[in-house]
Amino acid sequence: MTSPTDGYAEYDGDFYAWTLQTAQRLRSGCIDQVDLAQVAEEIEDMGKSDRRALESHLKILMLHLLKWRYQPSHRGISWRLSIANARDEISAILRDSPSLRPRLPELAASRYEGARKQAMLETGLAPSILPETCPFSVEQLLQEDDLPV
Repeated sequence: MTSPTDGYAEYDGDFYAWTLQTAQRLRSGCIDQVDLAQVAEEIEDMGKSDRRALESHLKILMLHLLKWRYQPSHRGISWRLSIANARDEISAILRDSPSLRPRLPELAASRYEGARKQAMLETGLAPSILPETCPFSVEQLLQEDDLPV
């Protein structure tokens, strides 16, 4: 009896070859030759990857919105571009994974403290100046052309 990994690229040795072989075996219906537990884990990781990317872009967005609001004398095109780029990336992720949209308040709240700390480091602003909780609603975060002041 053969195991699902006989003649199979090693998952840990050559991930790319493993993905190609697994896809080919699934398409041809050779499910008994596929490590289903590993496939399930990879699918879960893909979902986590979208969530992590969304969180990262939210943090960058909140960082630059904080700087925009609390350091108006330093506003410039680079902050505006960073805000526009983060919003564009967030929009693209939500277009591909709309089930993440209801989680936006939770994800923004979880990444706000990191954005706040980074804003303090980059600007030299005192902790008492920047709010302890996110001052931006989800609508403000996603508003294409709006820069909340």
